[in-house]
Amino acid sequence: MRNPTEKPMPAQLLTALLLALTIIMAGCSGDRSEPTAESSTEAAEAEATADAAAEDLSGNPFMADWDTPFGVPPFDQIEESHFMPAFREGMRLNNLEIEAITSNPEPATFDNTIVALDRTAPLLSKVARVFSNLVSSHTNDELQAVAKEVSPLLAKHSGDINLNPELFARVKAVYDARESLDLTDEQAYLLQRTYDGFVRSGAALDEASKQRLNEIGQEISSLTTEFGQNLLKENNGFELVLETEEELAGLPDFLRAQAAEAAKQRGHDGKYVFTLTRSSMTPFLQYSTRRDLREKIHNAWTNRGSNGNDSDNSSAVAKIASLRVERANILGYDNHAEWVLEDRMSETPDKAYAFMQQVWQPALERAKEERADLQAMVDAEGGDFEIAAWDWFHYSEKVRKERFAIDDSVLKPYFELNNVRDGAFMVANRLFGITFHELPDLPRYHPDVQAFEVKDGDGSHLGVFYFDFHPRPSKRGGAWMNSFRLQSNVDGRVRPIIVNNCNFPKGSGGIPTLLSFNDASTLFHEFGHGLHGILSDVTYSGLAGTTGPRDYTEFPAQMMEHWIASPEVLRETARHYETGEPIPEELIEKLDASSKFNQGFKTVEYLSASILDMDWHTLETTDLQEVASFERKSLEKMGLIPEIVVRYRSAYFGHIFSSTVGYSSGYYSYIWSEILDSDGFDAFREAGDIYDQELAGRLREHIYSAGGTAPAMDLYVRFRGKEPSIDPLLRNRGFIPAP
Repeated sequence: MRNPTEKPMPAQLLTALLLALTIIMAGCSGDRSEPTAESSTEAAEAEATADAAAEDLSGNPFMADWDTPFGVPPFDQIEESHFMPAFREGMRLNNLEIEAITSNPEPATFDNTIVALDRTAPLLSKVARVFSNLVSSHTNDELQAVAKEVSPLLAKHSGDINLNPELFARVKAVYDARESLDLTDEQAYLLQRTYDGFVRSGAALDEASKQRLNEIGQEISSLTTEFGQNLLKENNGFELVLETEEELAGLPDFLRAQAAEAAKQRGHDGKYVFTLTRSSMTPFLQYSTRRDLREKIHNAWTNRGSNGNDSDNSSAVAKIASLRVERANILGYDNHAEWVLEDRMSETPDKAYAFMQQVWQPALERAKEERADLQAMVDAEGGDFEIAAWDWFHYSEKVRKERFAIDDSVLKPYFELNNVRDGAFMVANRLFGITFHELPDLPRYHPDVQAFEVKDGDGSHLGVFYFDFHPRPSKRGGAWMNSFRLQSNVDGRVRPIIVNNCNFPKGSGGIPTLLSFNDASTLFHEFGHGLHGILSDVTYSGLAGTTGPRDYTEFPAQMMEHWIASPEVLRETARHYETGEPIPEELIEKLDASSKFNQGFKTVEYLSASILDMDWHTLETTDLQEVASFERKSLEKMGLIPEIVVRYRSAYFGHIFSSTVGYSSGYYSYIWSEILDSDGFDAFREAGDIYDQELAGRLREHIYSAGGTAPAMDLYVRFRGKEPSIDPLLRNRGFIPAP
């Protein structure tokens, strides 16, 4: 789930760190950078610089070259106390780098200004990428405290660079001379993005406006950090602890085993625990016949961040939304969404709304039909109640089983975690010729983490790929890709270090970790983001990997989901964990037949959150909103039925409120990107071979390796040969018939 092109290039790293430090959810996360104009007072900067100069950095592992294999972080040597001194020193050195650029007596050139900016902040990148990954994947109180302290400092540092008048003057001089420069296409695009990033951050504004942007940015940074930390507390603060057979009614053996393991990890030996991770809560809602317990865990999920306690996020949401309006106004836009979408594929809020409505209306009608089917099942069983939100997963699973004779308890034995992972490796090998080689002795930050070297078809090193599959209290929920190092080819061949995070509960009692088909799709999705990072082959790190418009960068991830759903891949990947037998053809056929089942619910649940996001960010008033009232009016306006709860309510909508920009005005990106992945995979089906080598070569060259080196639609057309149609998306979801 990845990034827009409006980001100011000199601060690309710094604002990416702000996003990660505040523990944004995503999918995605990753190499994110955001436009910001954040800074605090001159006194704060002087204090940070003085602290850095005064601190003893001897023995700090960030100050040394890492002699680990492939230069991965030496996790066993890094302590919490090392981060703040290294952050301060990184900012100090980065300031000297910027000063060297601005004080250069030579006229501004592409090399001494634009490329010089791309090369800046190696130490800051080193420390911040390790920290941002740990604070999301394996945090503790000390790291959380560092995040609170460093976020406003990084915001100030980023803002100082973005609003530096001497630096902008040099960038503008190069930009104004661009027609006379003999630039490659990649260089020209880097120059354009750099210049646009400065302008969009406010570099051309008067000093009073810049100062107010600084103040707004610092406050937003603090609020988004607070939001993310509150959400982590809320997620960790609930446990559904079960003991009796009556409480476990309806739960299959594999789910009981997972819950027993979760209970053991949380100090409840001999009991069963369900938490607010989706991979724990959703199967409980599917299988539990205890309607009261389904209601309890469902309400705990939907009330996160709005319980009126010390981790309530309502105030932070209202303030963030208000400050974003003010920032947009200063920058010359009517609202935050106009500013964000200006250089994304959708371009304007009106176009984004219009696109969502194209899908919303048929999805809502289908959801109402699905609701009637579920109520009919309740009535047939003699249930004396109207279907409610906590009943949907339970009765849709029953309807699916009745209609297609298939459910997750039948499928899961064929989707053992490591087999699915190896299936992803197989697909990448068949498409791109790359191979994965496990490195059991490579340094890692937690025993659960797996590490692999990725090699190209000629045996050359492509990168290191970490996999962190399991939940723990120190890890935020969701699934996402991130990086410990970006790819670049400016000063030699620097290869990336990528990590995929998921939250699949561990198996126990002799049963390995078994995935639902949805979990298997999630693994392939995040693997697609990882490939976008691993296969990156660009010159400048500012254009590497998952850069590009956020409504484009979900496309390479979602593209991979089509392979795990393909019969050709299922036959080789889906094998029974006990017998090794491949999944029966009958189950493959049932999976395909049921692929459009419940799509009304899935689409409405997701799109309602996307529209809610856009409603928050098309506000044109800085008056603080009463969050519950605003949300209720938004959902009523779109016509959301009460049996479906918006996927993310405002108080736990981490995509849009736990980072300075994040997915704000962009949560629709997943379904926008689905236009591309549905149309793109159609090319392989039309070719008659899902591993067609000509198409795979174009997919690698123009999508996975190209990063953000050209406008998104240009990259897509270079791969596909034409612009995409929305029809494959609508067909895949069952909203229009196949031709």
